[in-house]
Amino acid sequence: MKKFIYVIIFFSFFDLFTQLPVMSTYAESLGASAFLTGLAVGMYSLSNTFGNIISGFLTDRKGPFIILITGLLTTGLSLTLYNLIEEPIALLIVRFIHGLVAGFIVPAAFTFLANATEQEKRGKGSAISGAFVGIAAIIGPAFSGILASRTSVPFVFNITASSMLMLGILAFFMLKTKQVQREKAEPSTYISISVFFNNTGTLKAFLGAFFLMFSQGVIAYLLPLKVQSLGFDSRLSGTLMSTFGIIAVLVFLLPTNRIFDKVSPLKTLSFGIGLMGISQLLISQADSSSLLYMAMACYGIGFGFLFPSVNSLLIDSTTAEVRGKAYGYFYAFFSLGVVLGSSLLGWLSLGIISGFIFTGIVLLIFAGVILLPHKRPSHA
Repeated sequence: MKKFIYVIIFFSFFDLFTQLPVMSTYAESLGASAFLTGLAVGMYSLSNTFGNIISGFLTDRKGPFIILITGLLTTGLSLTLYNLIEEPIALLIVRFIHGLVAGFIVPAAFTFLANATEQEKRGKGSAISGAFVGIAAIIGPAFSGILASRTSVPFVFNITASSMLMLGILAFFMLKTKQVQREKAEPSTYISISVFFNNTGTLKAFLGAFFLMFSQGVIAYLLPLKVQSLGFDSRLSGTLMSTFGIIAVLVFLLPTNRIFDKVSPLKTLSFGIGLMGISQLLISQADSSSLLYMAMACYGIGFGFLFPSVNSLLIDSTTAEVRGKAYGYFYAFFSLGVVLGSSLLGWLSLGIISGFIFTGIVLLIFAGVILLPHKRPSHA
């Protein structure tokens, strides 16, 4: 059952990463202005944030099974809508719908996985799920970039749509017997939003997710510009991103992933975000391709430590009854991090070097804050 959930997690993030290299050029091909192109790219993350939160609430109320099925099927259907687009406004509408319903999948899938994983193995389980995210990050952009250049963007999305619809049908039969049986007589307990943000464990998990994707947004925005400024072509940007992804997957899958069950997630979280901060500083000062590869390898190790750590911290700080809601907020912070990572640097008008330095310092400060002593978090 868990292996099947890993496949769902892979395709959920595969859907996200296949959009990255093709959406801006697709919007321009429809006649979108620079403003509408940027809006089309960001619209998915914006509505995805709301989808994550809604999914969290519904997962705790209805259980992860029905929300996961709904998310898979509606995401598959929303991807087919790209075939009907002929103008930029229609693209914005479809992007909003796509992001909203796709936001249902991940919180429900991770809740299903967390509830089915033994407590003493939650770190290793989080590392394995992170590996599938990393593999999607490696395969997705290359798949869509190559295939879209030979066919079309809607054709690429049609393949993802078919996969989502197939997974939705298979999940109905494979997970139906595994869904958590709820006591009908037990009334649902109202949990205030403030509970999650007053709980140190869940708050640090949310912030870890935010800064993880904030850093990703900066890398996606500034790394190609850094590569270009050094006189290299765009292919180096792709191989650098692949290097980071491969290193992260190795951290997830090698026997070293047992460290996530033996060491406090706060320590591995701080170590991971600290390495990512150091790598941002290294990139800012790099003046050769070899130094960039070293910096991205360091970044990959940091990412490999951070992702399982924030998942383990969230599991440790919540109970099964509210875990869906917690994962909803958790992945909402993921989406917000991507949006703010690139837009904040643009708003501050920071250059390439100063942008990397600013981000590196912010990540290192957060790494220190994580280690500040606090009372052991009670379950939210």
